[in-house]
Amino acid sequence: MARASESQAKGTGKGLNIGGKIRRLRRDKNLSQTALAERLGVSASYLNLIEHNKRKLTATLLLELAKIFDIDFAHLADDDETQLFADIMDVLGSEMFEDLDLTNSDVRALVETVPNVARALLHMHDAYRKSQADIRSLAARAIDAEAEPVILSAVAPAEAISDFVQEHVNYFEDLELEAERVGREIGIVETQSRDALVDYLHTAHDVETALTRVGPDFPYQRHYDSERRVLRISERLTTGSRRFQLAHQIGLLSAGPVIDMLLMEANIKDRDTRALGKVALANYFAAALLMPYDRFLESVREARYDIELLQHRFTAEFEQVCHRLTTLNKPGNAGIPLHMLRVDVAGNISKRFSLSGLPIPRHGEACARWNVYSAFMSPGVIQAQMSELPDGMRYFCIARSVRKGGAGHGSEPRIVSIGIGCEAKHAAEMVYSDNMILGADAKAAPIGVNCRICDRMDCPQRAHPPVHLRARIDENMRGPSPYVAGASAEPLPTR
Repeated sequence: MARASESQAKGTGKGLNIGGKIRRLRRDKNLSQTALAERLGVSASYLNLIEHNKRKLTATLLLELAKIFDIDFAHLADDDETQLFADIMDVLGSEMFEDLDLTNSDVRALVETVPNVARALLHMHDAYRKSQADIRSLAARAIDAEAEPVILSAVAPAEAISDFVQEHVNYFEDLELEAERVGREIGIVETQSRDALVDYLHTAHDVETALTRVGPDFPYQRHYDSERRVLRISERLTTGSRRFQLAHQIGLLSAGPVIDMLLMEANIKDRDTRALGKVALANYFAAALLMPYDRFLESVREARYDIELLQHRFTAEFEQVCHRLTTLNKPGNAGIPLHMLRVDVAGNISKRFSLSGLPIPRHGEACARWNVYSAFMSPGVIQAQMSELPDGMRYFCIARSVRKGGAGHGSEPRIVSIGIGCEAKHAAEMVYSDNMILGADAKAAPIGVNCRICDRMDCPQRAHPPVHLRARIDENMRGPSPYVAGASAEPLPTR
């Protein structure tokens, strides 16, 4: 299982901080540091430095560790603790923990040493937030005698499904295979036209399709009547959205058993979470059907990730293409590791996924300096940004606002912004970087993850004090933000 070339490992192993993961794998196999060091051909003291992230892991050692632990080198190299660290810092940034003087070193030790405990804390906090929302919902319904009873769950469905997708690195081989099968049955290789999708629903599932005028009795984009076997699609949708909704319904009908199997294997039992999971996986299937993996990836590379050109080639919407780009993670034939998020004008993050390593906040808003927010000021225009986190990691990101909804007078559009990007080292592979200076000399926007875990005390966009720094507030002075007089801030004491 541990197969990879040394050149691949070099590209993957640069600058990794996976000492905690190596330590856990060693302990799981009941190996001492001395025993593992002998198998690696290094000293026990050198291995100890690696396990504490004080020495970089070479490509040769990375490959040897993958063989010893019988895991894929990419799994070993995947620094999944970065997002977990950001999530825990976000949780501990809550006002209820202010008196504890927790430091980022404390949190890093927790995540690296006992990540399952960190995840348990995260799940507990999710359940707490959900319970607070449920209490407010119950209080509101208490005065309404006709309201339906509320069925409570421990974790918000959206968070559970987001974690489910992240755990699978947004790649579901079984759904890719189902989409290929259905594509062959439809019999159209170049593109799945709307008429071909309608015909397939009729011949394969005995489902009739009708474009329907939106009105009081039909406020939907798509509605399937399983008893009458009639699928109604809003006439207000664009051609790309109509095709996607048709493909989504085909996914529910043709790939339903596979979708159910994936959710069952993930032990997702809550009714609402399962329903949302079906929606997410049917969307995945729809994208795979309309943008077949191999042909789409070939087109992506040829177009150098020109999203609007890909929209034209595959008759798809901007967000649909962006989402499909994040699924190109087939082992041995993958695209650029990407991150993607969707935000509304209030700053709420309604979709998030990260394979690039950029930590995206689990709750609340992200850094105001991310171009996914400034994109609202130039509607419909793609903005490119080279950015740098306080730890020196650089990312290349593009963002564009999109109008969701339907055509016609009286329709109420929803405006959101879509952000998608990669590590700076992949920027040259994207057409949007052509007019930018890349490399070490590139000018990068100083960003954070969000205010509560950001070190940038001189940021004029700061809305909250950082949880890991002691901000000095002086009523007689005003610095870049109310929480800093000049640049006066100091780390909390470590223990």
